[in-house]
Amino acid sequence: MTKSSNSGDLLSKSSLYREFLAEREEILRHKWLESEKAGIDVGFEQALTEWMVKHRSEWRKRRQSERQLSA
Repeated sequence: MTKSSNSGDLLSKSSLYREFLAEREEILRHKWLESEKAGIDVGFEQALTEWMVKHRSEWRKRRQSERQLSA
């Protein structure tokens, strides 16, 4: 197994990286929903900012609760 392969495996198993990917998916989902409402692409930056202000804290609380229940 090569060094880069080991790094990729380690990264994919990282809980921090999995949380990053889950958060990114939520932001992209929010971007899609808001773009559909507006009838135009609102852009990633706008969606990111809006999601962080309006939804991130509740999303993180819900994720933490789900993790505790599954542990």
